[in-house]
Amino acid sequence: MRRKRRGGRAAPSRPVWEEEPRRAGLAAKGIVLAGACLAILFPLWIVVVTSLSSRRTIDEAGGLVVVPRDITFVAYQELLGGGQVQRAALVSVGVTVVGTLFSMAVSVLCAHGLSRPGSAGHRWILMTLLATMFFGAGLIPTYLLVQALGLTDTYLALILPSAVSVFNILVLRAFFMNISPELIDSARIDGAGELRILWRIVIPLSRAVLAVIALFYAVGYWSAWFNASLYLSDQDMMPLQNVMIQIVQKQEPPTGLAQMVRTGQLSPLAVQMAVMVLALVPVAVASPFVQKHFRKGMLTGAVKG
Repeated sequence: MRRKRRGGRAAPSRPVWEEEPRRAGLAAKGIVLAGACLAILFPLWIVVVTSLSSRRTIDEAGGLVVVPRDITFVAYQELLGGGQVQRAALVSVGVTVVGTLFSMAVSVLCAHGLSRPGSAGHRWILMTLLATMFFGAGLIPTYLLVQALGLTDTYLALILPSAVSVFNILVLRAFFMNISPELIDSARIDGAGELRILWRIVIPLSRAVLAVIALFYAVGYWSAWFNASLYLSDQDMMPLQNVMIQIVQKQEPPTGLAQMVRTGQLSPLAVQMAVMVLALVPVAVASPFVQKHFRKGMLTGAVKG
């Protein structure tokens, strides 16, 4: 690249990332992005189409179906008509809603307290929380603790062991510390307490980061399966993810549909794909509504200053 001379001196060239993009570069980026989107959407398309296909169409295709033919909703009607899958979906929804609300309440209160420099012992509490990110008790002590508290075979075992994420607390704390101290001081002068300041000032100004953190917690609870397999022995209490593992990996049809699969009325592959779609729908629906908050919420909460 040539350098323009200013006052007899060669002006420094601009960095590469500040140069105007060329057509070839734009075309290459478009092709790469299109390929990435196709690599993501094509498997989802196959899963959805196969779940909507009849047994004859699946047998003719030899498995997964790419071109939709003989569309039928029998698999979804049977899965949502009662039985194991419907019960597991309700369990997952309940655990996700209750767990997310509880985790958000604890994380917001903890982050707000740690963001106030004058709060008692906040430095030692912060260091203790940071230590838990690098050192853990391990699986066996955790299981023994849950068992000693009498939480096995209860829904609390799906919430409490993973209720709080230190990373999320740190992101919230950094965001809260960026709120103007003048607003906090003026509220204190007007006689507002800490809880009132949190509810009336901090939370309304932090909707972006709260939406992002709530999505993180919700996706974590919705996708969790390990705690249920570890702490629950009653199959009727299993969430949707564990039922999906049972159907997809172990090739076991859900309770109530085994007879239809054996008689050929329902394709086992269609049932597996339908359960996968049911597990993906909530996250796919919720993500676009929170997407606009990701950049503001995460960057502002991650960078101090």
